[in-house]
Amino acid sequence: MTDDLLTDRLRLTRAVPSDLDAVFAIQNDPRVWTHYPSLRHTDPAQTVEMIQRWERSWTEVGLGSWVVRLRDTDEVVGNGGCTLLGGEVWNIGYRIAADHHGQGLATELAQAGVEAARAIAPERPVIAYLVEHNLGSARVAEKLGLELVHRAPDVGNPDPAVMRLVYADRPLTTVQLAATLR
Repeated sequence: MTDDLLTDRLRLTRAVPSDLDAVFAIQNDPRVWTHYPSLRHTDPAQTVEMIQRWERSWTEVGLGSWVVRLRDTDEVVGNGGCTLLGGEVWNIGYRIAADHHGQGLATELAQAGVEAARAIAPERPVIAYLVEHNLGSARVAEKLGLELVHRAPDVGNPDPAVMRLVYADRPLTTVQLAATLR
């Protein structure tokens, strides 16, 4: 499988060092983190660490997060894809620049990630791990055909009232669910 993919409107590429500033700008934007503000990147070093995790995923399992560009302009508008959690489940993730919310780009990106994960290891479930009040992410998960399989307090969240949801493309075993909650 190639590391780069084209969708109808997006070019999905593996991160390179020159992507750091654009990816950090998205990760640093408070409008992107309204559902979990404590995860907003405030230092580029956080983004470097994130990109290094993506690269480990690519190296270890042949799939990770991409940098998301508009095909027409090459503008970086987000990041996301599928990464392996606990060796058990594919986790679909997506972060789109606030100025591009509401255009269906997260769904387009997520669908590409799901297809790539299923091509590599279809026996592994695909999950989406999100906080309950992030209705947009829940809608994306549902558009992918994922169903809610778990709801519980979000351990470690600075707001103890926040609930964590896990959507999946099939029922999860105890071991698979545990991998999502690490």
